[in-house]
Amino acid sequence: MGLGGKLAHRQLGGTNLQLPTLGIGGAAFGGLFATAPRKESMSTLDRAKEVGLTYIDTAPYYGFGRSERVIGDAVRKYDYIISTKVGRLLKPGMADNPAQFGWPDPLPFHPVYDYSYDGIMRSYEASLHRTGLDRLDILLVHDIGTATHGPEENLRHMKDLKGGIRALQELKSSGAISAMGLGVNETAICMELMQQAHWDAFLLAGRYTLLEQAPLQDLLPACLEAKTSIILGGPFNSGILVGGNTWNYESAPPEILTHVNALKECCQEFSVDLAAAALHFPLAHPAVASVIPGMRNRNELEGILKWIAADIPNAFWARLKERELLPADAPVPSGNLFFEQEVKHA
Repeated sequence: MGLGGKLAHRQLGGTNLQLPTLGIGGAAFGGLFATAPRKESMSTLDRAKEVGLTYIDTAPYYGFGRSERVIGDAVRKYDYIISTKVGRLLKPGMADNPAQFGWPDPLPFHPVYDYSYDGIMRSYEASLHRTGLDRLDILLVHDIGTATHGPEENLRHMKDLKGGIRALQELKSSGAISAMGLGVNETAICMELMQQAHWDAFLLAGRYTLLEQAPLQDLLPACLEAKTSIILGGPFNSGILVGGNTWNYESAPPEILTHVNALKECCQEFSVDLAAAALHFPLAHPAVASVIPGMRNRNELEGILKWIAADIPNAFWARLKERELLPADAPVPSGNLFFEQEVKHA
């Protein structure tokens, strides 16, 4: 069974890559917070290919190699666009208490940060071997920034990254990859690194969502000017917008719960699923190329496919602005932006 429409595609930055408006975040295939049976992961990825979800993001960190392995096995016989991350190398030997990193059943490796020229080159080659693929389309510098490392440690990593940027530029200019970018959870580091290099994409997790729109004022205008695309990860803010109670991977604080409850009231008024609104909202901004929710099985994938097919009335978005749940200047969808629009001739 198909979608009833063809997914639209958007250009990634100034590259030749065309990403489907809906992609796949691959953390769950690494076993984020729960085991990820291989058969179930492969079945989910096969179904995703059937309906045109040909862009998948992964990382060495996800399950300490598990996500890259299963995704590589699933896509090898298909046309695909793959992004993976650099900045951590995997060393042999099980990490102490890997569940504290979010991986209860990882492969027997442990991550070590390395943003240097050599570290990026080694990470790229290791990802080719883990995936069993002969190309990787997009490399994203993973979790650089003070939110992850703290000020002092991040300063050291930023010095190393000067060489890492050179490695990424060499890989791109040689044709080994098609695009380079960042994969982060904070906007300040994107603004800072835009002064040091041209980036094709920022995979921004959770920072421009139905719940948070701070990047409207600085990062998104800067991205439009620089021709840097946003790949929007974490559209559900780690669960709070899809019926969960976690925000930023922790229990949601009272002010977030209050905001979400107000969003739910508007959704009930217009018979709109909150999760559907969360998926549709980011695509209205011209800097956003693709929205990539995570999914761990076919049931979750089918739910996402149902939500992207939803028709959300313009009056719903107007009501959110009327209640100051969205900024007045936030772009909102008109029609369904996930799918190619029919051209009507006079």
